[in-house]
Amino acid sequence: MNSAVVRIKQVEFMQSAGAAGNYPDHERPEFAFAGRSNCGKSSLINTLVNRRRLARVSSTPGRTQLINFFDVDGRLVLVDLPGFGFARAPLAVRASWGPLVERYLTRRECLRALVLLLDARRDPRDDEFNLVSWCGNRDLPVIHVATKIDKLKAANRPLRLREIARAFAIPLRALVPFSSVSGEGRDELWSRLTIPRTPVL
Repeated sequence: MNSAVVRIKQVEFMQSAGAAGNYPDHERPEFAFAGRSNCGKSSLINTLVNRRRLARVSSTPGRTQLINFFDVDGRLVLVDLPGFGFARAPLAVRASWGPLVERYLTRRECLRALVLLLDARRDPRDDEFNLVSWCGNRDLPVIHVATKIDKLKAANRPLRLREIARAFAIPLRALVPFSSVSGEGRDELWSRLTIPRTPVL
């Protein structure tokens, strides 16, 4: 895909998965999207593929409780993972999320990278650091995205992005600022999905 002008012709919901045995069968590269509940994950996926309602957007955190697969132009698959960190979800549901996601990240051979969404207004928390560490131990590339960047005041934005990058010990240029309102970061993120294993130095 051309990272300068990304045109999506067709996006299709493939299926939802609640167990390791019912993932869709295909050979296209997959890119999984993860983040704390209400980090703007569904809005980002919709913006990325230029669709309004592909991924469900809700003001209630914790609505995504299954792994959802979306085919993009028959060339790659975007995978919407359940949000984590939502304490008000039923205990049984919360307990199932960790094993559900871990099984997928561990066993899915066509997975190319994890896209970690970080609300730019919030300080990173232990579950986000732990996920990055877990991926690092398994040589799974992580693409860091600072979401809801439009909600920051212009004067505060540079410092906030530097703080997030420093917290994860990554170069500032490795962090993708993203706004689902303005579309900022869309083409940049597509370029990372195209070449996820190329380090940003």
